[in-house]
Amino acid sequence: MNAVVSHRRPSARAGAMTALILGLAIAGCQSGGPAGELTRIDTMQGSSENISSLSAVIASNPNDPEAYNVRGSAYGRGGKYREALQDFDRALQLNPSYYQAYSNRALIYRFQGNQAAALADYNKAIQLNASYDAAYIGRGNLYRKAGRTQDAFNDFQKAIELDTTDPRAYHNRGLIYQQQGQHAFAIEDFSKAISLSPDAAEPYNGRGLSYLATNDDENAFADFNMAIKLDGKIAESWANQALIYERRGEKAKAAKSYSEAVRLDPNYKPAVDGLARVRSGA
Repeated sequence: MNAVVSHRRPSARAGAMTALILGLAIAGCQSGGPAGELTRIDTMQGSSENISSLSAVIASNPNDPEAYNVRGSAYGRGGKYREALQDFDRALQLNPSYYQAYSNRALIYRFQGNQAAALADYNKAIQLNASYDAAYIGRGNLYRKAGRTQDAFNDFQKAIELDTTDPRAYHNRGLIYQQQGQHAFAIEDFSKAISLSPDAAEPYNGRGLSYLATNDDENAFADFNMAIKLDGKIAESWANQALIYERRGEKAKAAKSYSEAVRLDPNYKPAVDGLARVRSGA
């Protein structure tokens, strides 16, 4: 997984734009929050109605570990991490070999900032079932955010070798390829993620940035527009669209899109910097 090396010296303008694109990519990599990943735990919504229904199931079957695992997933999706951990703990008390519950509990630990406990649970899930793709993907995300890029790549690769249908494996491997400058591989992975989850905005943003890095502005613009169409509340999408406008010299349109990104996330630095840039005329 070596980075692609170019022997052609880029111009100062090209180098600056490449740095901008890479900055957007890295910033976007960090923007995924708990809700996005928790949707992969279970299809249950974390609503009070669903929690009530699941609690009724548990009342009727108090020794069913699966019921606790499902309700824990719903609690997690609703942001009730303490209750989620209690349910996963109970599921594992009832069934110490319940590898799915270990993997689900690991995700909650991650969002609480307890990375050591998360890693231990992912390792345990994999020990119990070496073919459980979700645990490799979760551990890979933990490694990626800790800067252990090669370990992360290996886990995403393993999940893909297991014929996972989880788009996160391809999306996250694509992010690593992108970081390494291997944009052809990144585009292929993002495209696979899109085929598995066509309603997700994130892989469109990822693929668009790799198109942008290879000077394919037309396809990049189409991807960023699609990301906005799918979810107009992601600051990264608007900032990416703005960058295309900026490259075209359409500073008024760029400023409008950067402004929307800043409105959605005042701390999203690529948007803040981009808005300052186009307003200053730099």
